[in-house]
Amino acid sequence: MIVTFDLFSALTDSRSGGSSAFAALAARRGWDPTGEALYDRWDGHNKALQRTARPPVTFSDLSRQALVRTYDELGLDGGTLDADLATVQDSVAEWPLWPDVADGVRAVAAEHRTGILSNVDDALARTTRAARLVEPELLLTSQRLGAYKPSADIYRRAATTVAPERLVHVAASARDVRGALEAGITTVRLARRGHVIDTEGPQPSLEIEEAADLPGVLRTL
Repeated sequence: MIVTFDLFSALTDSRSGGSSAFAALAARRGWDPTGEALYDRWDGHNKALQRTARPPVTFSDLSRQALVRTYDELGLDGGTLDADLATVQDSVAEWPLWPDVADGVRAVAAEHRTGILSNVDDALARTTRAARLVEPELLLTSQRLGAYKPSADIYRRAATTVAPERLVHVAASARDVRGALEAGITTVRLARRGHVIDTEGPQPSLEIEEAADLPGVLRTL
């Protein structure tokens, strides 16, 4: 069995990490919006763009487009946009893992092969703290698979990539849970602060509160 994890919701407290990066930018530029407000606006645009994007458009391309939209909406000076994007992307290496992740992923890795399934470019994925916990060859990115979440294509291609081994995906966000289930992938939902279930989509039959509960749940499959 191969167990993949979503990078920016199941493993990483991306809102805390991203908000800190944007707060530093706001202080440097003298902007009024908080780091949380900037991150939430940028993240929302990122996710909206990912719904229709197809490689060779990269995650970095989408992040830049999202930042342009954010600055336009908030009336911020876009003259430093490329430098600001580089600052945010560089900060990803320091975005914190959820407190239960390191021990939980290591416990899973003691019994199964582990990887990441994420809407991200290969190079950026390798910089994250989470990447150090999984097998490098199982960094399954949108760049590598040629599709973006929430399309079912990315999950099906991930399953094909690891075949004949069985793929189980650990997700937290509504769109990740729904996308994996609609692709027919066995999905364990790891509940995280700020993430809810899509009530209009398929419901996960397996749900846990802590990563430490994963090994036991996986043994039942």
